[in-house]
Amino acid sequence: MKRGLAITLALAMLAVLFVGIPAAGASEPTVKLKWMLHGSNVIDDKPILEAVNAYLKDKINAELQVIWGTWGDFDTNVVTSINSGDDIDIYFTCSWSANEYSRYAKQGAYVRLDDPDNNLLEQYAPDLFTKLPKVLADAAVVEGADGVGVYGIPGYKEVAQQYTWDINTPLLEELGYTVDDVGDFYELGPLLQKAKEAKGPDFYPLNLEVGVIIRIAMNTTFPASDSLISFPFNPEHPAQSGTEVYDTFEMPEFAKYCAKIREYFLAGYINPVHATAEASSAARTDAQMTGNYLIGTQVYSPGYDTQASLERKFPVTFKPTHKSLIDTVSARGAMMAISTASKNPAKALEFLALLNTDPTLFTMVAYGVEGIHYNLTDEGLIEFTDKHNDYLPWRNGLGNITQLPLTVQDDPLIWEKFAEFNDGEGLPILGFTLNQEPIQNELAALANVRAEYMDQLGSGVVDPDVVLPEAIAKLKANGIDKVIEEVNSQIKAFIESK
Repeated sequence: MKRGLAITLALAMLAVLFVGIPAAGASEPTVKLKWMLHGSNVIDDKPILEAVNAYLKDKINAELQVIWGTWGDFDTNVVTSINSGDDIDIYFTCSWSANEYSRYAKQGAYVRLDDPDNNLLEQYAPDLFTKLPKVLADAAVVEGADGVGVYGIPGYKEVAQQYTWDINTPLLEELGYTVDDVGDFYELGPLLQKAKEAKGPDFYPLNLEVGVIIRIAMNTTFPASDSLISFPFNPEHPAQSGTEVYDTFEMPEFAKYCAKIREYFLAGYINPVHATAEASSAARTDAQMTGNYLIGTQVYSPGYDTQASLERKFPVTFKPTHKSLIDTVSARGAMMAISTASKNPAKALEFLALLNTDPTLFTMVAYGVEGIHYNLTDEGLIEFTDKHNDYLPWRNGLGNITQLPLTVQDDPLIWEKFAEFNDGEGLPILGFTLNQEPIQNELAALANVRAEYMDQLGSGVVDPDVVLPEAIAKLKANGIDKVIEEVNSQIKAFIESK
């Protein structure tokens, strides 16, 4: 009995010693990756992730957990996540989100993928950048915490950008108008008035995003500092634009805009909620999804009218306000960066490489599961089911959308039009990235001024005759003149170096 007990104990001790050491031929444990996305409207992702993870298990032995950030919550949540060191592996990033690509690369939030001492791109995604347009590949190169290099994977969506009117087509026609009647910002009054009279006092016909409607009215882009700095462009020939930036609030065009938007607000055309940035995004999305608006604003890409019409369940028309243009902001319009907090950066890059080169995987992530979210017609076109409404990620924010098959709603020439759209004119400052270090204190202070005044003035909620001079005084007190001088100095050096 004692001898038997001794043998049993010895075997137990051996078992303890070898816990966690796989037997010969045993498979490696599946790597779990966390992925935080933007712009999603996802109710049920279970069947998609089951299918995707089965596919990934076979391809790269990985499993996804997705955090579906929305237009309303992503900015707050992503900054909190990065600052707290969450074990997120992959973050959506871009030129316009709160975790802006170049700034957070400089702060050390993202892994340098082409580090000379450990070049992950060469090891795990050697062909990925060769499949991207040069303007996208170039836009990924920034001054980061580990030197000049690649800190993110650009999404191959629209490279150019275009500001458009977002038109509720059935309502417009119900009021007796056509898309041709939707013109300049300053000429929208009669349409908005008729819609207000038809739909009642609780209806707000102008559904705006403050930053975008200012750009539309003023023909400007915002290369830095969250709309406080304006770069005016030529709407007919963007390549023929100037090379200087200005303090938005001091531009005569902004005073003109503020006066008109105030007029629209006082007439009851604008929901007062748009004066608060945090609430504005959710209210805007709600109005879009319920058709509770006449004219809105949108940064457009080819095919988005089809997607928006499907999501909102009524025909949507996007009418351009200028020719498509390319700048650094648009080239970094949607990217994926691997967090320096990730425990599996190599596997994360393997996944991103596969996502951007494997149409089967990308179609699952973007459209869902065949037989559940869509069916294929005899012609091989995707036809969505009602279940599709439970799974609406922002497709243009996922990666290489040119891999997607056509849907029954798609224009058969969509990818030809996509290529034509992306052949837009480049601005003279294309490729410019602001080095914020010389003015970082001023930019931080000015961000507070922006938060205090931009959305209120931009939505018409306050009287610009009173509030605009006050805002300009605060901007000057917090260094806007120094910032403008520094930005223009950097742009001049950039132009001269080309």
